[in-house]
Amino acid sequence: MVLYNFKKITVVPSGKDFVDIILSRTQRQTPTVVHKGYAINRIRQFYMRKVKYTQSNFHEKISTILEDFPRLDDIHPFYGELLNHLYDKDHYKLALGQLNTARNLIEKISKDYVRLLKYGDSLYRCKQLKKAALGRMCTVMKRVSPSLAYLEQVRQHMSRLPSIDPNTRTILICGYPNVGKSSFINKITRADVDVQPYAFTTKSLFVGHTDYKYLRWQVIDTPGILDHPLEECNTIEMLSITALAYLRAAVLFVVDLSGSCGYSLAQQASLFHSIRPLFANKPLIIACNKTDLQPIETLPESDALLLQEMKREAAKAGAGLVDGAPPDEEGCLLTMSTMTEEGVIAVKNAACEKLLQQRVEVKMKSKKINDCLNRIHVAVPRQRDQKERPPCIPQAVLDAKVAEAKVLEKRKLEKDLENENGGAGVYSANLHKHYLLLDPDWKEDIMPEIMDGHNIADFIDADILQRLDELEREEEEAAATAQAADEDEDMSDQELTAEETEALLAIRRKKKQILEEHRLKKSTADNKPVMPRKHDHNRQFNTGRMGQHLSSLGLDPGAAVERIRSKSRLGRKRERSAGGGDDYAMDIDQQPTKKMRARSRSLSRPHTEALPGEGYKDSAQKMKAMKIAKKAVKQRNKDARKGEADRVHYNLKPKHLFSGKRGTGKTDRR
Repeated sequence: MVLYNFKKITVVPSGKDFVDIILSRTQRQTPTVVHKGYAINRIRQFYMRKVKYTQSNFHEKISTILEDFPRLDDIHPFYGELLNHLYDKDHYKLALGQLNTARNLIEKISKDYVRLLKYGDSLYRCKQLKKAALGRMCTVMKRVSPSLAYLEQVRQHMSRLPSIDPNTRTILICGYPNVGKSSFINKITRADVDVQPYAFTTKSLFVGHTDYKYLRWQVIDTPGILDHPLEECNTIEMLSITALAYLRAAVLFVVDLSGSCGYSLAQQASLFHSIRPLFANKPLIIACNKTDLQPIETLPESDALLLQEMKREAAKAGAGLVDGAPPDEEGCLLTMSTMTEEGVIAVKNAACEKLLQQRVEVKMKSKKINDCLNRIHVAVPRQRDQKERPPCIPQAVLDAKVAEAKVLEKRKLEKDLENENGGAGVYSANLHKHYLLLDPDWKEDIMPEIMDGHNIADFIDADILQRLDELEREEEEAAATAQAADEDEDMSDQELTAEETEALLAIRRKKKQILEEHRLKKSTADNKPVMPRKHDHNRQFNTGRMGQHLSSLGLDPGAAVERIRSKSRLGRKRERSAGGGDDYAMDIDQQPTKKMRARSRSLSRPHTEALPGEGYKDSAQKMKAMKIAKKAVKQRNKDARKGEADRVHYNLKPKHLFSGKRGTGKTDRR
């Protein structure tokens, strides 16, 4: 079996980029100067070299792509089936086959035109043959552009696949969606799988690693599976089924006892029985999760019977590991809670222990153990006589061990001191008692704290606590005095008249309205549709709205409205009467004609005027901001950028089209 590192697959360029890369390399790596005065054999060799070099570059680059992509028949069946579900095996093979065909066609084109170039009788004819050869090669590559684009998408997705070793010790977690599979893998490994309170949060395989008995274990989190026929499973569910079918692992079937996942225990038991063939010859554990919401002891009798039936089936699946072994139901049904972490480690240890036992049994039954036994020799000493020789320890050594044990019993350990003085978190160990000083009494001396060359003890006030108490009492007295003054000044609602009460309620309603408008504006962050001004009555600038606003403030709007109307009357143009009589002033209530509206544009508000809610202090600030914004987009518009995030750099001059033989005077740059 060949193991592939999908992250090292060569990047597949598009058809146009492929042609530019190859032709630019040909232009750089082959001679570019030829004269018609050269011998015809030299001219033929010049153009034959270009055709052969281009063909070899195409062959090398296409061969690298074909070799880097894995062959589905050579890799592990798990990866082969996984790639089949993700990318469709037929499309994948078809794209690689088209690339292989393109490589063969380019080689055939090169041979044909090299044969023709051997009979070229002039520079012009040889040049045209070279041009035709390179053009046909590029046409072949452009025709396989869809395959190249498909393979690049496959390469990008394959590079993001998790690194799963099909042969190592593996724990596979499966079950219905939202039963706690991702939470379990997050608890026992360093993986960080997204956990959300809805189904199908996990849409692909996730891998974590944990340790048990000094061995590294691989833990795989699979997407949720629904209980329906295999033909109706989507791509996400097929990832889980593929892992169950092709990986030799300990299977952990997670069950939600509380039903908060959206599926009852009967539905989960039905799924267990429908995918039971996938558990054959694999250690299987049923992990009952969310026991903090629904303890297993309080389950209804029907649900308890379902669990017992699942437990028997799990024992039978494990019994298939050893031929003729009776089903062992111990350890097949465990409870845990990923919320409180109760029983999580026990479930992990049980799964690891079952898989370890199964792997040892398989190795003992294999033929490899016989090869190992042939190379192992256990030496057993031959008994010399029937005399017993018990172990003999000198008495001095025994006395020394007894004395050492008595000393250890008398000496108090740091743990004993901790338990006597309040326990962990309360007891603080004395770090000075082991200091080696001339005078042992110096160990408890207080060390001076020095900052900026001064001893902090010189600046400590001995009466600091007393002074702090006095300051706090003064502050409390001042606060009490201020509160009493405020209570005297405030009037209770009962002392107000009916008009004052109504005014107070109006003020409070207005305050509440302003607060709600501000909160609404703040929560939406201006991310809301804007109503046109002609339909938005709150933004219309007319005398009616101004009068309502002034009336709400308790002011008389009559004088202000008359002043505005008088200015509007003076600004209008007088018209002749229909009978040719004297001029008359148009009545205020008369609707202006379309012609008058067009001519009265000078009286309208300019676009630079600051509107309420735009965030500008005045019109001058708005003008300045508009000027800065216009200056900021000047360079972007000059570069023909679509916006601030436009980072496209167009290759306007491919090297193979704009380099080569240079004219007179182009080389003197010194």
